[in-house]
Amino acid sequence: MKLVIQRVKNAKVVVEEKTIGEIEKGFMVLLGVAPTDTKEIADFLVQKLIKLRVFEDENEKMNLSLQDINGELLIVSQFTLYADCNHGNRPSFTEAAAPQMANELYEYFVEQCKKQNIKKVATGEFGADMQVSLQNDGPVTIILEK
Repeated sequence: MKLVIQRVKNAKVVVEEKTIGEIEKGFMVLLGVAPTDTKEIADFLVQKLIKLRVFEDENEKMNLSLQDINGELLIVSQFTLYADCNHGNRPSFTEAAAPQMANELYEYFVEQCKKQNIKKVATGEFGADMQVSLQNDGPVTIILEK
């Protein structure tokens, strides 16, 4: 499982000209699933995500977590995180999980985040053509994978 986490001032996802997920200060997370991923891996990464201390404290040090700042989450499925561009110019996505498995683990990950005392957990739409916009804060971008 691979997460690309961006600290944002705001973010939203639009599908067919309708906003389906929107947050204020927090994390915009792109989530990719590999065929070898499990619920245990998802659980581990949920805990890492919500405890990741990259928000500034009163001394302007990155020392606060999403929970500490009462932040919000926007989680978007992103199979292209597993693109293999080593051969030729057209990416291969054979390292990404099959859609059914990926969706199940994506939904599981979202549900586990909702159980973590997070102010708001918004999502994209699995498999949809989405337009994602955000105002990156910092910028701070972290990649987590397990």
